Amino acid sequence: MPSDIVTGTGGGMRHFLYALKVQRRVVSALILREIVTRYGRSNIGFLWLFVEPMLFTLAVTALWTATRTVHGSDLPIVAFALTGYAAMLLWRSMPARCMGAVESNRSLLFHRQVRILDVYISRIVLEFAATSSSFVLLGITFWAFEWLLPPEDVLEVIGGWLLLAWFGMGLGLTLGGLSEKVDLIQKFWPPFSYLLFPLSGAAFIADALPPSARELVLWLPMLNCVEIIREGYFGTKMTAHYYLDYVLIFNLALTIAGLSLVRQIGMTSNTQ
Repeated sequence: MPSDIVTGTGGGMRHFLYALKVQRRVVSALILREIVTRYGRSNIGFLWLFVEPMLFTLAVTALWTATRTVHGSDLPIVAFALTGYAAMLLWRSMPARCMGAVESNRSLLFHRQVRILDVYISRIVLEFAATSSSFVLLGITFWAFEWLLPPEDVLEVIGGWLLLAWFGMGLGLTLGGLSEKVDLIQKFWPPFSYLLFPLSGAAFIADALPPSARELVLWLPMLNCVEIIREGYFGTKMTAHYYLDYVLIFNLALTIAGLSLVRQIGMTSNTQ
């Protein structure tokens, strides 16, 4: 009996590792396909994946530096713009790419190995890699030109960035799943994301707000994540306000909801 259990357990582990390897290959193939489809082979090709968010962040940084816009703190404006707008691109880009992803890749679902979840994962990974690369490269470039100092706590910056990426992933899965059920979601999200933008912490820090307003906007998970990123970057130069437990619980609930919706879409597709 014990040997049978060991054999069964070992067989189950081998089956799991094989399935994981297949999914990794499928996601990698979908990522390559997405890059070619989105950016083609002409001009600089897939490099637009990294250049596009970099140009956006550079433009905002240059505008703020030229106009000396009041942003609610005495923090260095280049670093402030970099942390704020790169973070904004991260949580906004994932849902935007997930909505309508199934419809544009429906022909690929006829392949047995390709699942709906793989389509979403490939787009989420692609957006995460693009935005993270632009954030790191711009930070290194600005530091090389002495326009900003390196972060005081790199690990806290990484932790806040990963929490924000987790939020973007959960939001992407949820809105992507809802968009397959309700067409209006794709039209509703762009204007709603613009309304969220001024409240997301890209252009202010929570400490600059009155206490009553601060407690209200801290219900937004992305603001909490941006505060964590900036606390790791600026350290003692600012007073950060965030609720880590709330962000973890919210992200977990959002991810479960998104995965549930994706599963429902997969079951609906299989019955059609």
